[in-house]
Amino acid sequence: MAHIIVVGNEKGGSGKSTTSMHVATALARMGHRVGGLDLDVRQRSFGRYLENRAAYAERKKIDLPMPVLGSMGEGSDPLTPALTQLEKTCDFILLDCPGSHTRLSQMAHTVADTLLTPLNDSFVDFDLLARMSPEGRIQGPSIYAEMVWAARQMRAEAGAGPIDWLVLRNRLGTQAMHNKRKVGRALTDLSKRIGFRVAPGFSERVIFRELFPRGLTLLDLKDIGTEQLSMSNIAARQELRDLVAELNLPGVEITF
Repeated sequence: MAHIIVVGNEKGGSGKSTTSMHVATALARMGHRVGGLDLDVRQRSFGRYLENRAAYAERKKIDLPMPVLGSMGEGSDPLTPALTQLEKTCDFILLDCPGSHTRLSQMAHTVADTLLTPLNDSFVDFDLLARMSPEGRIQGPSIYAEMVWAARQMRAEAGAGPIDWLVLRNRLGTQAMHNKRKVGRALTDLSKRIGFRVAPGFSERVIFRELFPRGLTLLDLKDIGTEQLSMSNIAARQELRDLVAELNLPGVEITF
């Protein structure tokens, strides 16, 4: 059985597609067979990222490690046949969910072995996980956390394994600001109450937006002739390395 990684958050602009592409490509570069499904049927950022990658490699006549983009099935359950097809050839399957509540997203969470939730480091995004009082006290789980809880319950009833849930703190500021510390403390407190791990994600960097039209990631820069990496690129590469290490995926030894 393939290990299924779901990247989900019911808020747009949190870095889901960037996270999906870099994790999928990192696994492919380490020799794993990787499949991908874009469940955002309208925006399709992850799907276009993979399509841009294939087109760029063909145009430049270069060999890039290529995650396989799967296609959705038909009918009331389009996800199951798509997963069944990819599982024939893949070690890992990555599902990129839309930034909204959809039935497809709900279904994806119930099949997740690993769940990644990118979160902008602010209380605006934190509100998806928990309701806060005006005084800053956690009052209880919010809409997205409740959906994850429901997915865990369904998996337990079906006899499936637990979901390893990681919340990624994206766009962390470089300064130890007061709000950054408050968000960090709130996430640590909440993680113990509803069962997730907190991990550092990606900082805000121009390089991520620049690479999208070509379907490239930070790990591809030397393949396209970039011999000298900037300090920002080196730092971003280390962020990706730290993230993949934190995922603790089965059979994965980091080689980049």
